[in-house]
Amino acid sequence: SNLLGTSKSEGSHFLRFSIFMVSRYSKWMALLAFITLTAACYLPWTYHADLGKVFTGFFSEKNSYGKPAKFLLLLGGMTALISFVPTLWLKRASLFFAGVNFAYALKTFLMYGSCYRGYCPEKQAGLYIMLASVGVLMLTTMFPEGKSYFGNKSKDAPMRDEKAGDV
Repeated sequence: SNLLGTSKSEGSHFLRFSIFMVSRYSKWMALLAFITLTAACYLPWTYHADLGKVFTGFFSEKNSYGKPAKFLLLLGGMTALISFVPTLWLKRASLFFAGVNFAYALKTFLMYGSCYRGYCPEKQAGLYIMLASVGVLMLTTMFPEGKSYFGNKSKDAPMRDEKAGDV
């Protein structure tokens, strides 16, 4: 028995279901996060009482904030699609795309939620869902599905190579 009051086998089962378990389902989590991101782009992001309008990822008054949902969905779709392709260099490129997407989502979150001319808009659920789904996409690229040989120091350990299919 350990500190949690479980047997050794139950404790090891608990440890197996950790953040590293994300790698087992990472491509499906990426797809779900992309679908959630798509829905969040159509949800209300902010309400501007001075204008009486709701802004979304595709609409802002006189297009003053642009249409950030187009870029978010482009990079999010590329990230989700790449997660299904088992090549190492694409997994690395996906990490770059997800990083740029997360930075752009953070910039968009700050831009849409910031005050202007003494007025602060009311943040809506879509803005938070957008940021969370892009964060999940970022996590799925950090823990891709595949084998890892980092712990094995022997000479016989296979290298991580896209030709061998060990991604």
